Amino acid sequence: MKIWLDGGLQDSDSARVSVFDHGLTVGDGVFETVKAQEGRPFALTRHLDRLTRSARGLGLPDPDLDEVRRACAAVLEADPVPLGRLRITYTGGYGPLGSDRGEHGPTLVVALGATTRRADTTAVVTVPWTRNERGAVTGLKTTSYAENVVALARAHEHGATEALFGNTVGQLCEGTGSNVFVVLDGEIHTPPLHSGCLAGITRALAVEWTGAHETDLPLDVLDRAEEVCLTSTLRDVQAVHRVDDRELPGAPGPVTAKAMRVFEERAGDDLDP
Repeated sequence: MKIWLDGGLQDSDSARVSVFDHGLTVGDGVFETVKAQEGRPFALTRHLDRLTRSARGLGLPDPDLDEVRRACAAVLEADPVPLGRLRITYTGGYGPLGSDRGEHGPTLVVALGATTRRADTTAVVTVPWTRNERGAVTGLKTTSYAENVVALARAHEHGATEALFGNTVGQLCEGTGSNVFVVLDGEIHTPPLHSGCLAGITRALAVEWTGAHETDLPLDVLDRAEEVCLTSTLRDVQAVHRVDDRELPGAPGPVTAKAMRVFEERAGDDLDP
């Protein structure tokens, strides 16, 4: 397995980042996960746009997107797996142990891991912790991911693959690595960005391609929604058959099934929508 690290390909067993890298010591970094099929990335331009927005939100220099594209192409060419998780990580680089940044410049890592197609349906749980819709890094895809690690572990303990958060005012927000959609009276809705959720790439495409409404939703909408589904880079659109102890029989329901079909067709027609 080859990894791109600061300017070139390296073997995975020899690629090394400094123990003083700010991405490790204080979580000062941003990242993107890109779906790759047969060596071809999906929606790469949208992901790179968001990588830049996230970097700017942290005050990092804009990433060199030409280099990032070269890095992605080199890693994919070295290991064109049938279905892969292409991970782009961009950090504050070598720095002091405190929160102040150093002067060595950022670190860029691009790696690829094989994965398998997600199941058509899954189970989710809600968690007692909240997303802060007014936080300094709200809406940024940062490497400060410990909150998601804890919540996802809770989900796995309850036989689920995702955990859903409300925000500080009791509205439905997002999952640890996904956006959430619900069907009410036959129409599909998803929380707006001001709820504190990440501006998911798949979320945006699903809204565009299905006509979903961006709606403020109370967290307890999950108790009465006719259908629930998730979107993310590797889930695409995935139906939910259980929320906590509530079963949603027949998942995917008709609205979700149509959304899944539309997304698959549109994504198949354009690799960089």
